Amino acid sequence: MNDVPGRRRVRSALVAASALTLTCAAVAGVAASAAGAELTRGPSAVELDRAAAAEVARRWRVWPAGKVFPETVRYSAEQGGTERARRVGISPETDCGRAVDAALRKALTRAGCRGILRATYLDALQGVVLTIGVAAFPGEGPAASAMAGLPRGGRPSPGLRALAFSGTVADRFIQAGRQASTARAGGPYLVMVTAGRVDGRPAKTAGRQRPTMFAFTGDIADRILANLSTPARPDCSAPEWRC
Repeated sequence: MNDVPGRRRVRSALVAASALTLTCAAVAGVAASAAGAELTRGPSAVELDRAAAAEVARRWRVWPAGKVFPETVRYSAEQGGTERARRVGISPETDCGRAVDAALRKALTRAGCRGILRATYLDALQGVVLTIGVAAFPGEGPAASAMAGLPRGGRPSPGLRALAFSGTVADRFIQAGRQASTARAGGPYLVMVTAGRVDGRPAKTAGRQRPTMFAFTGDIADRILANLSTPARPDCSAPEWRC
């Protein structure tokens, strides 16, 4: 005797199993397609921005010293027009504590200072010598916090330590010769400048000086900072980028 209801149940089960198989295959196909699209798609705008920010944060360590501190830096002259400050030398040291006065070390350490690069420049007339310090931090907030701890009103101390180079016109630029300072913060960097006269005379013996004598140092700080902190959007076709 034929078991018609039994055969119907078997056929129903087979149909359901086939439908489930097709559904699973379809889902797997969609998943594979999505995975393929994920693997082959280009980077998103957010990912590009993150990569650019990470590249900025590495510059102080991976850029050649001469790129951080160019051989000459343009600035606006006091009498009008533009001049160029000339680099005298670059320090090989990067220790945060050695680059600043003792009174500032704790504040910089608290903000997460990773290193300070220093170089010394002469103005175009070779009457003013200035040391520039680039301090690197974990991010924009810590850099701004460190800047808030610097002295106000252009006072040079406590601040960035002068960097003299023996056998050059800047060899007399010692700590007592610092007469003015300025600072700029942007991104993960704080750029500090301390300046004085080439003859090394202390501020208290310098007599009356023009209020604008050291004003150009802010212009130089701005240019050094802009070079370091301006993001470059990754170019996936360029060999230096891996997207």
